[in-house]
Amino acid sequence: MELDDILVILLAGGAGERLHPLTKDRAKPAVYFGGPYRIIDFTLSNCINSGLRHIFIATQYKSLSLNRHIRMGWNVVSEELGEFIEILPPQKRVGEHWYLGTADAVYQNLYSIVREGASHVIILSGDHVYKMDYSKMLKFHLEHNADATLASIEVPSAEARRFGIVRIDESDRVIGFEEKPTAPVPVPGAPDVALASMGIYIFRADVLMRALEEDAARADSQHDFGRNIIPQLIHGGPVYCYRFYDENKKAAKYWRDIGTLDAYFEASMDLCHVNPDFNLYDPEWPLRTYQPQAPPAKFVFAEEGRRCGQALDSIISGGCIISGSRITGSVLCPNVRVHSFCDIDQAILMPGVRVGRHARVRRAIIDRDVLIPRGAVIGYDPEEDRRRHTVTEGGVVVVTAEEEPLISPISEDALRAEADADRGGPALA
Repeated sequence: MELDDILVILLAGGAGERLHPLTKDRAKPAVYFGGPYRIIDFTLSNCINSGLRHIFIATQYKSLSLNRHIRMGWNVVSEELGEFIEILPPQKRVGEHWYLGTADAVYQNLYSIVREGASHVIILSGDHVYKMDYSKMLKFHLEHNADATLASIEVPSAEARRFGIVRIDESDRVIGFEEKPTAPVPVPGAPDVALASMGIYIFRADVLMRALEEDAARADSQHDFGRNIIPQLIHGGPVYCYRFYDENKKAAKYWRDIGTLDAYFEASMDLCHVNPDFNLYDPEWPLRTYQPQAPPAKFVFAEEGRRCGQALDSIISGGCIISGSRITGSVLCPNVRVHSFCDIDQAILMPGVRVGRHARVRRAIIDRDVLIPRGAVIGYDPEEDRRRHTVTEGGVVVVTAEEEPLISPISEDALRAEADADRGGPALA
């Protein structure tokens, strides 16, 4: 199967409002996840691992950091061989409005699609975390001679109301599609399971262009693939459903739309487990990203009478220095600095975070380049946290650079221990 005439359109322009304030200054696909990675890296890694190297990335909201990340970290294709990973900003070729929906984002870039002369187009989302070989889905699509194929994952019927639900016949042909139905239709032969759309589509290029042009002419359309394009195509040529085959090699299939702060936090905490649901360490499915030129992580101050820097059940990225503090069940992105006598428990520290002495941080997300001052307390007083920061329904505190953490008085015992520890060496941390 030749992949040279397969074009990928990766949609990465969503505002990510439910991840605010992490998306205050960046697009959702540019949010860090798992240490050095950004959310978009997982879909792009899927593309490269699937042999797909003709990729357009459609951006829109707050795309500066995302554009820079793609430029610095994803120059892995050969331009001499006609391969590319290119940014497609809104160009208003067909009107004066910005992208109105997922389908409109592709429609506004029909000019670029036509120029590539692709036989098939794969539509992907840049804000999901999963592992998938798209070439297997493409093979299924071609074998069934489908006009369009959408990927689905089995979900319990009780949770199906949160998704677009696909109805299929015994041959996996799509016969219906409902967006967030109140009474989801189960899979034939499995009454407790429904098929949720993953937002992954493969189209014959000519079918896609015709469908997008017809949709653009409808004033009552939301210009969305799930709500509009797929339901219209079902009544025409063959549309099939491909069951998600997970390359994560776990008992349960892993596909996450980490669209809320609590979902993002819980998915990040899972990575710290001994046997996490999502495997970052599979050499047969490499995950690529931009890696800053940072030195190795370092844990210092092991002399007698002073607690050595240590991290338990945690992910510690390059460039981090832990000085006489304890990190537990946390994710530290590159170039984080934790000074002495701190306790960091179940926290996500974005790149460049600095934590001053005696700080205590629990169940928190600390945004990029935030300075946590000496003696700050985060995650211990819910009422005070809500007054100063964003606090999720699950009690996770989100601290950004504009906010001031609570400073607590440092006890005499703590100051005495600090003085005793510093007598034997320079007060570096």
